[in-house]
Amino acid sequence: MSSTRPRWPDNPDVRIDVRSAVGRYDDFYEVVGVKKPGGRGCWCMAYRDNRVPADEAPGYMRGLCSAEPGPGVLAYVDDVVAGWCSIAPRSTYRRLMNSRTIPFVDERDAWAAVCFVVRAGYRRRGLMHHLLAGAVEHARAHGAEVVEGYPADTGPDRVDVISGYVGTVRMFEQAGFVRATETSGVSGGRRRWVMRLELGQDGAPSAAPG
Repeated sequence: MSSTRPRWPDNPDVRIDVRSAVGRYDDFYEVVGVKKPGGRGCWCMAYRDNRVPADEAPGYMRGLCSAEPGPGVLAYVDDVVAGWCSIAPRSTYRRLMNSRTIPFVDERDAWAAVCFVVRAGYRRRGLMHHLLAGAVEHARAHGAEVVEGYPADTGPDRVDVISGYVGTVRMFEQAGFVRATETSGVSGGRRRWVMRLELGQDGAPSAAPG
């Protein structure tokens, strides 16, 4: 999907690629899957459909990874899978469609980047920025008019791994997103915002309204 050679703290020649999860369920499992026998975990199902029993979640996600547009994108560092971003039309997330805390901005079916996961050993190196950029490219390639996310407003502060899975307002702003509306939801005690990036009807970037 995309590749760059960004500045890497200990090796400037490291290659980072962001690829669709379609056909890559095993790599999704490496990042998000629950490896402890009997472990429940999220499996990135919380927003999609939390009614699915834990033991059926792997099969559900395997199915989504088997056909376009897939459930998200994966980041690779020198071909080793290192991170995940869930990106799909909002209409495919049951919890978002019924949310009382995250409002709709308009009637369009925005593509929503709802969570980020970076494996231990690859954190604090900017991979979430690459995941978000790759998620936007993935949505654009599938005809999205607008992409949105629901990050926490942490200001200049860092956020812990658990509550930082939604991303930060600052990260989304650096990717060209704008604040559309405040939500009544929080993550790590920080207010979350609906952040939006307009792509236009043909998937090309367009000026934000207003």
